[in-house]
Amino acid sequence: MRRLLHVSASPRGAASFSRTVGEELAVAVAAATPGWTVTRRDLSHAPLPHPGPDFARANALAPDMRGPAEREALARSEALIGEVEAADVLVISTPMHNFTLPSVLKAWIDHVVRPGRTFRSTPAGKQGLLVDRPTFAIVSCGGRLGDAPAGQADFLTPYLRTVFATIGLSSLDILCLEEMNRGQEKVAAARAAVRVWSAACVARAAPAPGA
Repeated sequence: MRRLLHVSASPRGAASFSRTVGEELAVAVAAATPGWTVTRRDLSHAPLPHPGPDFARANALAPDMRGPAEREALARSEALIGEVEAADVLVISTPMHNFTLPSVLKAWIDHVVRPGRTFRSTPAGKQGLLVDRPTFAIVSCGGRLGDAPAGQADFLTPYLRTVFATIGLSSLDILCLEEMNRGQEKVAAARAAVRVWSAACVARAAPAPGA
């Protein structure tokens, strides 16, 4: 049994471009070869709490120093990390909010990216502790990315590349759906790009022969 985890962050529900493309990709990957299970985590429908003081205290302790209260404070984080660890393929779908990622997605990342659990600090820098796997991100924005004045700044995609590489997920492909609020012609162009990109993602996600 192979597993795909789709983490979605848009508050727009079925009207969301990023969520729709992410779901279509998840379904296409599962349909391409038998034996897939898809897990969906909708961060807008069921937002996560941001890590609080109990989490911070427990996270700062070495595992052998944690008692029942500390383990309880990290239980949600462990469950979320477990979902990632169990997934053979990870799909992230998110809008761009104010040049960067929505707070609900940042909360998920803050539960998953933990020192001593998903990365460790070394003299050479942070080293990821998770096994790399195909990771696909769909980012939707209303305007065009690029230099001002016509374009808008993008702090989202560089951040995703850095934070996922930090925990060992370096095989990240990102599709940016730009100008989604600029009329049906732009939406149609984005849809054409999605078809090409999704086909390549499905091929990458397919298990190797005999796997």
